[in-house]
Amino acid sequence: MRIGITGHMNLSPDTADLIRDTFLAALTESERTGGELVGVSCLAEGADAIFAQAVLDTGSILEALLPAPDYRDTRVSESHLPTFDALVQQAHTVRYAADVSSMDAYEAANAAMLDSIDVLWAVWDGQPSPAWKHGGTADAVAAAEARGVPVRRFWPAGAERS
Repeated sequence: MRIGITGHMNLSPDTADLIRDTFLAALTESERTGGELVGVSCLAEGADAIFAQAVLDTGSILEALLPAPDYRDTRVSESHLPTFDALVQQAHTVRYAADVSSMDAYEAANAAMLDSIDVLWAVWDGQPSPAWKHGGTADAVAAAEARGVPVRRFWPAGAERS
């Protein structure tokens, strides 16, 4: 099974812990159903990185699908660099959706992910993406639904964005 992730970057610390625990339980349950489990993530801060680490913690395969080769140097915050770098190093494969990071590259990464997964996990509070932001969580969910890719939403009681 191939699972993709989309989700908010700005999760409160308590929400991050809730999501981490929920992912570990859901991944463990998915592994019990048999077959190889591959998690596909862009490794962004927040939900994507939490998911990627949970994939690794359960012994599953992590595939990094990054918007572009310059993503690390142009878009990853300094505080997230150690986590990002560690996840890239542990990824089974790293691939890119575009040549240069941009909103179009984020959309291309979402499309490439949806082309390659069986289900999309979404850490989503149900709010629409801002008009200026293409390729956000709500856009990824809408694109998955339009393509017929099943979406499993994660937003536990008490979850909040920071």
